[in-house]
Amino acid sequence: MAQPNAPTSRDRADLAGDTVRRIMHIAAAMRHYQDVGIGELGLTPAAARALHELDPDRPLPARDLAARLGCDRSNVTALVDKLEQAGLVERRGDPADRRQKTLVVTDAGRRVRERVRQVMSDSRLLDGLGADELASLRELVWKVSDGGCPERCGED
Repeated sequence: MAQPNAPTSRDRADLAGDTVRRIMHIAAAMRHYQDVGIGELGLTPAAARALHELDPDRPLPARDLAARLGCDRSNVTALVDKLEQAGLVERRGDPADRRQKTLVVTDAGRRVRERVRQVMSDSRLLDGLGADELASLRELVWKVSDGGCPERCGED
């Protein structure tokens, strides 16, 4: 026999559905702010993500960047072309394998990459939360994201 004030499975389903809709709204707002900030840097979201994936201290072959981005190498070629034209990345011969080119982040690319990281970490939507609330939210987000996040959740 159910307790009089115990939530029913229908109440839980409604609560979960409302929560998912609100999370999606927050994600859309964050994406909007990121897209605006990235656009102000003169980049597309795809180019910004590609630059973000490159380690300025470790040149990377384009095929490895494609694997990190989960896309076809032909798409990476177009992204790298844009980054190279903007002076953010250079293609250089790999000293270990002269047949292969590696992607090297330029000094300008390092500066823009740092700005991309800042844009992608924009937390203005969380400004109204106190430290305890923010810590609780972080713990809840970690709890639900550990259950099947499609990307490398623990990385920045």
